[in-house]
Amino acid sequence: MPPIISAQGLSKRYGVAPLFKNISFTVSEGDRIGVIGPNGSGKSTLLEMLCGKTKPDSGDVAVRKGTRLSYVKQISEFEPGISIQAVIEAALERSSVPQSERAARSAETLGRAGFEDLEILAATLSGGWKKRLAIAEALVQKPDILLLDEPTNHLDLEGIEWLERLLLQRASFASVVVSHDRYFLENVTNEMVEIDRAYEDGALRISGNYSKFLEAKEEYLHAQRNRQEALENRVHTEIEWLRRGPKARTTKAKDRIDKAHKMIGDLAEMKARTGTSTAQIDFSATNRQTKQLIELNGVTGAMGDRVLFEKLNFAVTSGMRVGLVGPNGSGKTTLLRLLRGDLQPRAGKIRKAEPLRMVYFDQNRELDADLLLRRALAPDSDAVIYQGNVIHVASWAARFLFTGEDLNRRVGKLSGGERARVLIAQLMLQPADVLLLDEPTNDLDIPTLEILEESLLEFRGALVLVTHDRYMLDRVSTIVLGFDGLGAIERFADYSQWDAWQEAQQEERSKAGIPDTTVRPAAVGPVIFQAASKKKLSYKEERELESMEQRIAAVEELLHERQAALQDMAIMSDGPRLHAASLELDAARKAVDELYARWAELEKKKG
Repeated sequence: MPPIISAQGLSKRYGVAPLFKNISFTVSEGDRIGVIGPNGSGKSTLLEMLCGKTKPDSGDVAVRKGTRLSYVKQISEFEPGISIQAVIEAALERSSVPQSERAARSAETLGRAGFEDLEILAATLSGGWKKRLAIAEALVQKPDILLLDEPTNHLDLEGIEWLERLLLQRASFASVVVSHDRYFLENVTNEMVEIDRAYEDGALRISGNYSKFLEAKEEYLHAQRNRQEALENRVHTEIEWLRRGPKARTTKAKDRIDKAHKMIGDLAEMKARTGTSTAQIDFSATNRQTKQLIELNGVTGAMGDRVLFEKLNFAVTSGMRVGLVGPNGSGKTTLLRLLRGDLQPRAGKIRKAEPLRMVYFDQNRELDADLLLRRALAPDSDAVIYQGNVIHVASWAARFLFTGEDLNRRVGKLSGGERARVLIAQLMLQPADVLLLDEPTNDLDIPTLEILEESLLEFRGALVLVTHDRYMLDRVSTIVLGFDGLGAIERFADYSQWDAWQEAQQEERSKAGIPDTTVRPAAVGPVIFQAASKKKLSYKEERELESMEQRIAAVEELLHERQAALQDMAIMSDGPRLHAASLELDAARKAVDELYARWAELEKKKG
């Protein structure tokens, strides 16, 4: 069976620099292809070429006759005044579905996507539900190939799991997905492609999921380093020969001179291809010595008449990295705004150390599209002050992979990933005791995500992070606060423990006869690229698990006492007592973390 799509020798150029050149790409039945690559490498352009929306400068795209293609772009927007039902009916009309089949196909597709009230205007949906609707709009046409450009960017964790199950269980179509979500790629792909000029052919394609790709990429790069080293040795030998001034009087000598120059050119090209640049991200912490930064006592968060969560008791201390997880609209962003002071709690109190410097990354923050990149990075002059040093704007821009020519580009002309780097650059100029980050990973490529993770791990202040990137959540956070979307909020050791809690909550609601108002796809564990086999608990471990909540409650009470002691003026003014109290607080915090880690271990083993 020939491929559904066969693209050969594709090249595309915008301005002076080529996006990519001479790339070949095929899609066959059963393929679930993940596409990755640095920002600006042409991933979205490639998808647009495959579906015919963009023409290549050179090369051909051949689509098998009768193939139905559906394309979901990065930003999902709908016309004002159009209902969910009308969006789907228009899609059925475009694909010429017989009238007799439309009602059943619409009901099945929207039901799978979790939509109930079909008269809601599509333009009023949240970003995550717009994305679900765009995917449903594509699926209702029963495509042979589904093309998805960054589909996880606006989905919450539940939505990502829904999409994973959809791609895995619906085997009737092939899929090509551009994504930087490493767990998502690990879970759904059976082919991986990275577009990068570092590769000799402009791209590297591997059969297997993301972890298989990483193994194959390392082997490729190792072989490439060996080839480069061997070529450097041969070039060195030829240069020494040329320096001796050979007389090009014989055909043999002329051939050797020509080959020497060709090898020198090949080596220069290889070095140009393999030279990589990464963004230099490093958040600045203040030199504050205070351990406890924010304390929440009985805090209730609400939006209008709706209570999002209530009676939250929690303390944010220096060095703590808190991940917030839960469905869209469950209160994660509201909690960030309460911590920042933009909102006041419906009940309870929030106490902050004074003065407290907080830096907030707003997922909805917009940059002025008409602003030059130069002014976006350095608003007041042609230099910035970073960690006490004056840095010229060109050097500052280079840290975020921008060139001197880019400085006079309008912000509106930047890609989503480039705009995200500008926002991070602005945050880095503000020293902080607490970083409040609301979905900072949207549009960032994998190399930049890895640099961001390293920076957050090294940050000496406190971090409160909202992200749908499960890999980052697992790697960065030391504790997880989970929202169930129904008003409850609990503390967990990691994402898997929260996910298990969600499942348990749903089971309890089902037993009580409470209808399920959420889509609950199969759980996806946060283990790094390999699911561990389940083991039964021993009798001793079962008893340990039964007593775990009581033990944690007791240690958390002790932790609260230690935190209160550190605020005692008598202790704060006594150096030795203050030092002892700090050590006791650290020990209590460590005990809490160890108990939560053990709890997660037992729950995972219990299965």
